[in-house]
Amino acid sequence: DKDSIGSRRKRSVAEHSSLEEYVKTRLVKSTADGSIDQATKALRAGGLVAFPTDTVYGIGTLAFNDDAILRLYDVKQRSSDRAIPVLISEMAQFEMVSTGLSPLAKRLAEHYWPGALTLVVRKSTVLPESISRFDTVGVRMPDHPYALALLSAVGPMAVTSANISDSPALSQPAEVFDVLDGKVDLVIDGGILSGSEPSTIVDCSGAKPIVLRVGPITQEEIEQFISA
Repeated sequence: DKDSIGSRRKRSVAEHSSLEEYVKTRLVKSTADGSIDQATKALRAGGLVAFPTDTVYGIGTLAFNDDAILRLYDVKQRSSDRAIPVLISEMAQFEMVSTGLSPLAKRLAEHYWPGALTLVVRKSTVLPESISRFDTVGVRMPDHPYALALLSAVGPMAVTSANISDSPALSQPAEVFDVLDGKVDLVIDGGILSGSEPSTIVDCSGAKPIVLRVGPITQEEIEQFISA
């Protein structure tokens, strides 16, 4: 529950006198040889990595690493009331992180993924509670070659925008580094991103789909697809 997540977050922070003191952030070009390997190594060691997506820069860690997800909340200064979405690279990973997928959720995924659509679905019991204290989780497949390559290498990731909560989302690597220097293990420089708008969110966990946030995909487009 919320209290147990909060208490575990406090213990996580208490293990380190300062987040800034125990992380040396590296900036690596996405085109550099071995950049995927470096990101993979950092993530498998429980680290946090900021990287480009098709919308804005994201910051994430492995979706099944409870301690790393708690650290992600701390770095973001994010309330545990706000679940962290999961990014995937293929439909098989969708089945790994969700349960009881509706035919509509599968249709939306197959039509819009990879792309700027997050689907809220029933959460798999194998995901840690820290990723979402609710029985649902947001899932997306980004339309970005680096993000997809990284997700293919490491599997599903808990990813949120690479900024401090309630601050503007970031599309420039220099801004990401300035904000997260000393807080994450690696910032992948994928250049300035053309997309600056977070994804559209559709809740598919109930009997009727609900558009929770409008992004690059409009509500009208979603409604037309659903009714087709």
